Amino acid sequence: MDDNNAPKNFIRQIIDEDLASAKHQSVVTRFPPEPNGYLHIGHAKSIALNFGIANDYQGKCNLRFDDTNPSKESVEFVNAIKRDIEWLGFEWDELRFASDYFDQLYGFAVELVEKDLAYVCDLNAEETRAYRGTLKEPGKNSPYRERSVEENLALLEQMRNGEFKDGSRVLRAKIDMASPNINMRDPIIYRIRKGLVHHQTGDSWCLYPMYDFTHPISDALEGITHSLCTLEFEDHRPFYDWLLDNITIDAHPQQIEFSRGNLQYTITSKRKLLELIEGGYVSGWDDPRMPTIAGARKRGYTPSSLIEFWKRAGITKVDNSIEMASLEAVIREEMEHTALRRMAVLDPLKVTLTTYPEDKTEILTAANHPKDESLGTREIPFTRELMIDRADFLEVKPNKHFKRLVTGGEVRLRNSYVIKCDEVVKDADGNIIELMCSHDENTLGKNPEGRKVKGVIHWVSATAGARAVVNVYDRLFNHPAPGSDKNVADWKDHINTESLIVRDQAYIEPSLLDAVENPRYQFEREGYFYRDPDEEGVVFNRIVSLRDSWAKLNQ
Repeated sequence: MDDNNAPKNFIRQIIDEDLASAKHQSVVTRFPPEPNGYLHIGHAKSIALNFGIANDYQGKCNLRFDDTNPSKESVEFVNAIKRDIEWLGFEWDELRFASDYFDQLYGFAVELVEKDLAYVCDLNAEETRAYRGTLKEPGKNSPYRERSVEENLALLEQMRNGEFKDGSRVLRAKIDMASPNINMRDPIIYRIRKGLVHHQTGDSWCLYPMYDFTHPISDALEGITHSLCTLEFEDHRPFYDWLLDNITIDAHPQQIEFSRGNLQYTITSKRKLLELIEGGYVSGWDDPRMPTIAGARKRGYTPSSLIEFWKRAGITKVDNSIEMASLEAVIREEMEHTALRRMAVLDPLKVTLTTYPEDKTEILTAANHPKDESLGTREIPFTRELMIDRADFLEVKPNKHFKRLVTGGEVRLRNSYVIKCDEVVKDADGNIIELMCSHDENTLGKNPEGRKVKGVIHWVSATAGARAVVNVYDRLFNHPAPGSDKNVADWKDHINTESLIVRDQAYIEPSLLDAVENPRYQFEREGYFYRDPDEEGVVFNRIVSLRDSWAKLNQ
């Protein structure tokens, strides 16, 4: 292995030992998603692990779709998964589908039957559960367990030919109904699914293998050396090994389990995510509030931020719950160093400078980044009519800590002049619609003489600025573990009703119209924002706020 800076963990230690002992000459991994939804951020951990190990050890990593349940799978999900992996910066060596092996898988099922290690069972789903037993009580044998090999072979062929109804029969491995591991109590390995059109094989099959049967055989056929799974598959490993030990196949990959990435303030259940979509709570799988990789991409997260986040989380054997603030901190750190600064007024209030010439446009110069001169400067147009944020003005100063604009008070406009509010203009309903202000022409780039002005606010020219829609996104849920509060009847009651605030009258610096090539910026005093390339017009999505606004709520 050439990269001495690669993170050390127990999986890499196993691989190092295997290579040192010549157990393996090279490393082959795989990423095996089921194409029944979009990948969530937790999948980025597995992607980075599998592809990262292959890259670091000069090995191979396959992308293999576990497409054994056509009722929930589609080409849309296949394409979305491929796009996510490519966006994260990884390339697969071979693209495979579990359905590529359907003929071989069926052949191995026949082999198990011939060895009297599998049988056709007529118990229905409810009866099967009853016979399985519990964690404390052993199961009992199916009344169909002792069918002859000849009868089982005949029934299996009839199942393959579509001669039985869905749910009427299954093929089960014959292992041990008294095993302390429920997964070894004659698990189902094939079930009937008629009338479905598979996105790869069409209608040529009505008998589909189960994941636990498909996965180890697919690994072996592809020559996978280290099959990396999350911890929920640890109890399935005995069947993984049993199956490969009892069929005629050359390779026997090693399954190794690691902890999942459980992120607070999110859910990752595909069923629940689909419920959010179908219920209109979000706009789709790639809604920027969704915990999907596609959602993170649309919101403006970078591939490097997701990979760095999981790198810091580490690879362990212990499931843990990671604070959302940790993910947000990573993207803030990156944006602090790379995002150019701009001004944007999200909730505009008009300011007219009565002392500034009506036909004058002054071009001011400001740094693109306060701590990195190499990033250069940009030009900002300054005019008589400006926009400031409505929250930066109050008619009456509420307390000594308010350092923005008030009636009769002064404030500095960022990178320009000190202004004073002389008059407040209201409409017939008493709403403030305009501020009439004066400016001190001697304060451009220097402090006023004889007085201190502490407040600084941002602004945009009302006539030379550009218009934009700004989506202010926040966490989708207001609870660290949605649905865990017993006092809340429905997990959807934990949805944050302010997870999206649309500012469709925003004003931005005109230089932000060039944000396609450099799409991420810090809007001064507002947060980090991303120009959404998939939306018509000028649309910016908030990636993250400047500070963790949730910290105090959780204290």
